Amino acid sequence: MTFTQLRTFALVAELGSVRAAAAALGVSEPAVSAAVAALRGDLGDALFRRTGTGIELTAGGRALAVRARELVRLADRARAEVAAADSAPRLRVLATAACAEHVAGPVLAAFARRAPRTAVDLARAAAEHAAEALADRSADIVLAARPVSADGPVHAVPFLRYERIALAGPGHPLAGRGRPAPAELAAGPWLTGPDGFEPGSEEARWAGALPAALAVERHPSEAAARLAARDGGGVVLALAHAARDEVRRGDLVRLPVEGTPVTGLWWSVVPGDDRATPAARALQRFLTTPAATAALLARSPRAAPPRPTVRVELWS
Repeated sequence: MTFTQLRTFALVAELGSVRAAAAALGVSEPAVSAAVAALRGDLGDALFRRTGTGIELTAGGRALAVRARELVRLADRARAEVAAADSAPRLRVLATAACAEHVAGPVLAAFARRAPRTAVDLARAAAEHAAEALADRSADIVLAARPVSADGPVHAVPFLRYERIALAGPGHPLAGRGRPAPAELAAGPWLTGPDGFEPGSEEARWAGALPAALAVERHPSEAAARLAARDGGGVVLALAHAARDEVRRGDLVRLPVEGTPVTGLWWSVVPGDDRATPAARALQRFLTTPAATAALLARSPRAAPPRPTVRVELWS
């Protein structure tokens, strides 16, 4: 087997079709099929079967997909390390959806002004992938609403306390009334960002403690969720400082929901041993400074766009 064959199969397994893998690689479908056929012959396994909706991996195909993905990441990391050996320091930041939307941009822009020689890459990922990203060194630091546990030691530092409040549009049935009953809350929908209530976060614990499960409707961002709530689409558990102008204008009104406001912490996490990079340690220290807090809570929506390049990794 060759690395090209493994990379091709990893994409087929991830994207769910030969056609999609061919498009991603910029090659023909027969070329992808030939690479998969060579692996089938070498390993003596069909690897996947075609179905009406795509493909279904065999047990052997699932095992190979895991190893192929690991090898692809190792190769990509090796290329990046070789390319960066004689260049400026590079910092790879992984943030969960809420942190990427509300925290990463302004704080990384402020950090970049203090460390102009450091190239910063930002990737967004679901919380459950954060530990894996630290373990395989595809991320130098993780920003999330809870400390990340990993196989090895980690160093987690809280850097900002946040508060979430229940908001709805002024025309919502619950607006202007007393405290809603649990049944009214469960009727929903509750509008969230792409990750819903982030597992392990204080808002997830709040939702899990309610008598009935909430109907969650996910949106591409929390800003989009607030916009849908303003238009009467449901209720949103929004960051108080992010929604303050909308509340002030009357576009959104606060609901006296039991257990709110929900307060939590955002954390930065780096490897706890000598694998933590100097740039990651420097960012972790910076996050606890007044300058970082001021950048995070700045009111102006016209701030300069963040310097870091935003990438969406295979995690998301």
